[in-house]
Amino acid sequence: MIKVSESAKDQVHKLLGEQKIKGDSFIRVGVKGGGCSGLTYVMDFDSELKDDDKVFEDKGIKVVVDKKSFLYLIGTELDYAGGLNGKGFEFVNPNASRTCGCGESFSI
Repeated sequence: MIKVSESAKDQVHKLLGEQKIKGDSFIRVGVKGGGCSGLTYVMDFDSELKDDDKVFEDKGIKVVVDKKSFLYLIGTELDYAGGLNGKGFEFVNPNASRTCGCGESFSI
């Protein structure tokens, strides 16, 4: 399962309104090779499901992950931080053995 924090939920709703994204859209999260630690998180809005997608809903936010990426993201929480040191979405991934300083890449 992929979980969504309260702050991430609030930010997703804000972005949906600002970008005028249609109501049947969802967040697609995934993993691709790259970054300083070997794997990089990817996230975007989407509205088309694929055959191998896994669909989760938490706090009213629909999150979709492809089957391959899900193996790396089991138990992950999508969070949003808005502090002085920068703000943005963060992946709190219990499977990551190492993350880079910026938090955008990891290794298992």
